[in-house]
Amino acid sequence: MNKFTALLVAICIGAFTMADEAVSAEIKDPENTLFLDLKDGRVTIEMYPDVAPKHVARFKELTREGFYDGLTFHRVIEGFMAQTGDPDGDGTGGSGQNLPAEFSDKLRFEEGTLGAARAQDINSADSQFFIMLDRAPHLNGAYTIWGKVIDGMNWVHQIKKGSKRYNGEIEGEPDIIVRMQVAADVK
Repeated sequence: MNKFTALLVAICIGAFTMADEAVSAEIKDPENTLFLDLKDGRVTIEMYPDVAPKHVARFKELTREGFYDGLTFHRVIEGFMAQTGDPDGDGTGGSGQNLPAEFSDKLRFEEGTLGAARAQDINSADSQFFIMLDRAPHLNGAYTIWGKVIDGMNWVHQIKKGSKRYNGEIEGEPDIIVRMQVAADVK
């Protein structure tokens, strides 16, 4: 993380700390809710432990370890999705623990849906995930859906977009996850 990014993270953490208590009171299930703090604002994510229990458990575990704090949105495609969760920042890394696919016949990839990124092997999801910016029916039944944005989608749409020519790769300084927390842990 460069000095500018570190300063931005510190400033944003201070700003979000003041709002934590008020926001957490509005959450139905704090243990299965994430706060994803971006440079522009807070995104609230409802997780689906009944649909993807292994993915939800792993994402909560990594969140509690601070794994996601400061990671970049390394691939963002206008009208499609924003991808993050790679400690290497280029789409090739992860936490080192693959998860088996947990597909749902009932859920669909639409704006705000969170999916687990993976390689060719359907059982290769790890720490990377993506947030849908629009509908993508071609992903239904092919990627694990583990949550949905319930507040702050306007901030997700503000994430810096990548070049369509380079499959969403970000030119210059990409946006980051300032901080990600399980709502139950916010005091």
